[in-house]
Amino acid sequence: MEIKHNKSERGGEFVIDENGNRAAEMTYTKAGENSISIDHTFVEHDFRGSGIAKDLVAAGIKYARENNLKVIPLCPYAKAVIEKTPEFQDVLAD
Repeated sequence: MEIKHNKSERGGEFVIDENGNRAAEMTYTKAGENSISIDHTFVEHDFRGSGIAKDLVAAGIKYARENNLKVIPLCPYAKAVIEKTPEFQDVLAD
């Protein structure tokens, strides 16, 4: 499944579409010049348990690294994934 990144002036989203329907999404908002806050992660029922939500968080972490941004995980799921994944923790905002 391909992850698409849609940006806006205030933030953006990482999405996975399956057969023209949104299967999963993770949204973020800009939080100042050097940070983003991950606010929401959602996976449609048929795709839960497949690991795609973690893939979306990983895409957000990669984006943050590539753009020298820190991450504020407001979404409980994203926060849990980042806390359980040591290699993601370098981008956490202080």
